[in-house]
Amino acid sequence: MASEGREGEHPSVTLFRQYLRIRTLQPEPDYGAAVAFFEERALQLGLGCQKVEVAPGRVVTVLTWPGTNPKLSSVLLNSHTDVVPVFQEYWSHDPFEAFKDADGYIYGRGAQDMKCVSIQYLEAVRRLKAEGHHFPRTIHLTFVPDEEIGGHQGMELFVKRPEFQALRAGFALDEGLANPTDAFTVFYSERSPWWVRVTSTGKPGHGSRFIEDTAAEKLHKVVSSILAFREKERQRLQSDPQLKEGAVTSVNLTILEGGVAYNVVPATMSASFDFRVAPDVDLKAFEGQLQDWCQAAGEGVTFEFAQKWTEPQVTPTDDSDPWWAAFSRACKDNLTLEPEIFPAATDSRYLRAVGVPALGFSPMNRTPILLHDHDERLHEAVFLRGVDIYTRLLPALASVPVLPSES
Repeated sequence: MASEGREGEHPSVTLFRQYLRIRTLQPEPDYGAAVAFFEERALQLGLGCQKVEVAPGRVVTVLTWPGTNPKLSSVLLNSHTDVVPVFQEYWSHDPFEAFKDADGYIYGRGAQDMKCVSIQYLEAVRRLKAEGHHFPRTIHLTFVPDEEIGGHQGMELFVKRPEFQALRAGFALDEGLANPTDAFTVFYSERSPWWVRVTSTGKPGHGSRFIEDTAAEKLHKVVSSILAFREKERQRLQSDPQLKEGAVTSVNLTILEGGVAYNVVPATMSASFDFRVAPDVDLKAFEGQLQDWCQAAGEGVTFEFAQKWTEPQVTPTDDSDPWWAAFSRACKDNLTLEPEIFPAATDSRYLRAVGVPALGFSPMNRTPILLHDHDERLHEAVFLRGVDIYTRLLPALASVPVLPSES
């Protein structure tokens, strides 16, 4: 049995576990229940609530705490509501029970990615409002769908809407990752996802013959070139202790397709790759490298993109930037920050692409990275400390002085 209602449980923890029980897992998330959950939170906290349907059945819920100076740009606290699928047979507890064990670990899909952050935002706002605080800048909380499948019917559409423009976002916080050490990771950029399908055509024939110029031979050359590049990047990462994973380009071969029978040499074969391109890479030159690898393999080898992000942006992390200065100053006394490039992709890329600086930050230190993993879990003490951290961060960010562009 789950331990909801256990005597002495912090109300913020109870609310977190309540949210974890909403089954917003892809591919059929219960978004209606999530929207209703946040509507109820808005009513309880006295926040404005707006629902923006960016695609059929895909609603962005916006909760708003108005600032005292509406002329200033706002602070946007973003989180996604969907979670990835589970293989329940590998879990110690039901991934949607929000089980809390005797040591205080809360098990659930989304415990780290990123339902914890959604509730931490809300509970920080609750605490600050209860203490009677008011800040110059408006704070918006956005709860968006479909991030786990690329955000194409979520944030990607939302940033193009007049409702988003009306928020006048000047700065955003979004998701980060846990950190197993004492430090807290903060992400100021991310790698560009390029999903590439290489198709090779060649001479078919009987499987017993030494046929020349086959699709398989030419595809093998491309695969070898790409995997050699992968090894070079891996060695570059391993040889430099100062480099983090997000600073190099990764690639993995994820799909192989081709063939109809054991004794038939296929006329067409394909290989699909997941590239994550570092933000300092010349994207035009890198695409040229892909073209060169295909041409070197022989005639009839082409590539196409299933996904291609070409707008990498970097949020400033020096003290001359007022947003970073406010963020880092609020963390200085109690937290060790490790700025990094996010190794995968988040909705922050859509925000940065429309000119909103964003930091990815999920305040979970001394915590193994378990997003998308079996037995995803978070200790209640780490969760509650995250509420404390946002309670310090939000006043700092919502009180950033008038910027030159706002005067």
